[in-house]
Amino acid sequence: MKLQTPNNENKVLLHSCCAPCSSAIIECLLANGIRPTVFYYNPNIYPRAEYEIRKAEAIRYVQGLGLDFIDADYDYPAWRSCMSGMENEPERGNRCLKCFIHRLTETARYASEHGFTLFTTTLASSRWKNLEQINRAGQRAASLYPGTTYWEQNWRKGGLQNRRNELLKEFNFYNQQYCGCEFSMQARTER
Repeated sequence: MKLQTPNNENKVLLHSCCAPCSSAIIECLLANGIRPTVFYYNPNIYPRAEYEIRKAEAIRYVQGLGLDFIDADYDYPAWRSCMSGMENEPERGNRCLKCFIHRLTETARYASEHGFTLFTTTLASSRWKNLEQINRAGQRAASLYPGTTYWEQNWRKGGLQNRRNELLKEFNFYNQQYCGCEFSMQARTER
């Protein structure tokens, strides 16, 4: 897939949700001469053991490629407090939007403080997520940090979904069965 970043940037801060979703995107970025720094900020993942498994897989893949991996703090209590009152929202509802805003605002803050003008997210690769919500959250986050730009990119297209599945098998990635938060885990259990 041929990519063109805003302003022809070749340095991108890539918010990563997990290794499977990141793999094909990172491969595509590198093939287009774009070197991502991977920013792992996912305080929504529950329980802590699940978070650690997903983070370890992301580190294994990213460091295996010789890329920089930024391990942001895991602050589940702060995330949970942010979601207070939205416990019964459905998947793809307002709770998900608020979660995206929370995570991408932290990504934009890090970008602003560390010399990145461009950031994007692997959340935009999941067919289970609402792409419009993700892009709204990214644009809002960028608006809070002048000098940063959110790169809206539909990471589902251009064969990236198929390549993701190939890399999943090739690297024998742990492949989670729910988005990560306790609410999606509960919904999956109830189904």
